[in-house]
Amino acid sequence: MEVTIYTTPTCPYCVKTKEFFKEKNVKYKEINVLQDQKAGQDIISRSGQIGVPQIEIIDKDKTTIVVGYDRAALVKALQLK
Repeated sequence: MEVTIYTTPTCPYCVKTKEFFKEKNVKYKEINVLQDQKAGQDIISRSGQIGVPQIEIIDKDKTTIVVGYDRAALVKALQLK
């Protein structure tokens, strides 16, 4: 499973999401969309949303994008208990 979180430095929900990942031992790659604007545009085109955090979860052939800090959606997408 590959997890990427798209963030900005001042986003409190990005911090909460990363804290959740740490609590659940989820390894992830972080992309700051202010520093990597191309990556930011790419995730916007895939999700249709402009807010952060956006979490892209790739598991085998399935890709799930969770927008915002949605704990229930993350638990489901990451198959956590």
